[in-house]
Amino acid sequence: QVQLVESGGGLVQAGGSLRPSCAASGIIFSPNVMGWYRQALGKQRELVATMTSGSSTNYAESVKGRFTISRDNAKNTVYLEMNSLKPEDTAIYYCYVRQMGQVYWGQGTQVTVSS
Repeated sequence: QVQLVESGGGLVQAGGSLRPSCAASGIIFSPNVMGWYRQALGKQRELVATMTSGSSTNYAESVKGRFTISRDNAKNTVYLEMNSLKPEDTAIYYCYVRQMGQVYWGQGTQVTVSS
């Protein structure tokens, strides 16, 4: 069983930065995909960024050039460097792991960007 624990969300002014992280515990197999989704109030959950264990990345168009995903495979931890934050980035950010056909989600961390 995989458990995901996020940290590093918070409140920031527009133009600011945050760097949430997500540590995965339990049995982690390779290859896998780790990443982030987000869900704003009243909207569907959407992909933000993912990264494979082989370091291939995928970003939502809305965050390209502003967000950077990275991971430490030795620590089973994924990070999301978020710069130039906008009020529309406000959402609950969920950590995500997919391996061997199974998907796991973290509990979510709130990111609020004030204008």
